[in-house]
Amino acid sequence: MYPKLLELGPISIFSYGLLLVSAYLIGLRFAVARAQRRGLDGNRTMDLGIWIIVSALVGAKLLLVVVDFDHIRRDPAQLWSLLRSGGVFYGGLILAVGVAFWYMRRHRLPLWTTCDAFAPGIALGQAVGRLGCLLAGCCYGRPTDLPWGITFTDTLAAANVGTPLDISLHPTQLYESAATLAILGALLLLERRGGGFAGRTFWSYLLLYPIARFVIEFYRGDPRGMAFGLLPTSQFVSLLLVPLSLVMLVVLWRRHQAATARPARR
Repeated sequence: MYPKLLELGPISIFSYGLLLVSAYLIGLRFAVARAQRRGLDGNRTMDLGIWIIVSALVGAKLLLVVVDFDHIRRDPAQLWSLLRSGGVFYGGLILAVGVAFWYMRRHRLPLWTTCDAFAPGIALGQAVGRLGCLLAGCCYGRPTDLPWGITFTDTLAAANVGTPLDISLHPTQLYESAATLAILGALLLLERRGGGFAGRTFWSYLLLYPIARFVIEFYRGDPRGMAFGLLPTSQFVSLLLVPLSLVMLVVLWRRHQAATARPARR
């Protein structure tokens, strides 16, 4: 692990920040290319991507503050250290989706076609971004005796995000990176099979990722906020997204079936 890649005088380049920027740029480039192949305006979709990136960063920090509010209230000095971390992915996702819907409506971009163009890019960006988590030592797993456990040794990671040192841990960062790459492959394969409908790729992503995240959360060892004192926040959000995604897939499929049946009847 290498939390700090380079240090040039007063300038430090941290691995997490570099990988996070890379994740956003790679995901955005992939999404814009997909959008253009679907006949969407490249400039509009690039602007949309920038709005998504900014809102994702803000949303991730906001949800992090919410889930750790009790700690911040007891020790306000922790607010600065929390804001230096990456945040909660679901907070970024929720705010980014809301902002994206507003932008698409305002500029009259086709809603589900645009969402379908961006969904695989999100998965690709996650796969890259979690490698940044691995290098920084955040989002670490529980102790394990499994042969693929990973041991962190850098004291900077322990100071920044509380990474346990010299203990074999589940590489949950790699679990999620691999899971999102598999989801990316599944989404692209689903599109190649044809017979789709607008919104299928987007809602399939919002079905598959929460399932993967729900399972991976069992192996996470870093402190996270609890929803209603029952489940980690990410597992709680996952439980909400899975049935919503199933309902939306059924609704959009039926709407597509009805639309294709009307010309046939005529």
